[in-house]
Amino acid sequence: MKGPTGDRRQGFAPVVDVETRLLILGSLPGDTSLKAAQYYAHPRNGFWPLIGGVLGEDLAALPYERRLERLKARGVGLWDVIASAERSGSLDAAIRSPEAADLRGLVESLPNLRAVAFNGGLAARLGRRILSDLEGVALVDLPSSSPAHAISLSAKADSWAILGKFLPDRPAA
Repeated sequence: MKGPTGDRRQGFAPVVDVETRLLILGSLPGDTSLKAAQYYAHPRNGFWPLIGGVLGEDLAALPYERRLERLKARGVGLWDVIASAERSGSLDAAIRSPEAADLRGLVESLPNLRAVAFNGGLAARLGRRILSDLEGVALVDLPSSSPAHAISLSAKADSWAILGKFLPDRPAA
């Protein structure tokens, strides 16, 4: 569907289960991810190395479906704050006419949720508007894993390390 500023892009379904303790929210999948039908599919996006570092696992080396299994086994969920939007290209700055995802409904369905982390500035701005009055769940702003956010992966990893405190002490098998 074409809009005045580009094609309408539709996000993915959430990757969660009843044991999700940490929900990481991006903005909207980029072109590479949409084409691959995979979260964070762009080879230069640092998401998989960053969350793998938090979990102490080399998730980037695994096939995509196995990555998702490992996230869920460790209490980590994924979704986006935008359900759909008009956008040309992959940059958040190009997003127009966003339709919010049902973050409230999802969060209310996760009884073990301890934190919601926002992967990047747009995700944080939009997600905090929806979840600002959430009680008992920490809201964490993270530097974007996108290669367009030009700080080093190691600097991003330092910020992302805080996520470990919201997860179970022992890795799930």
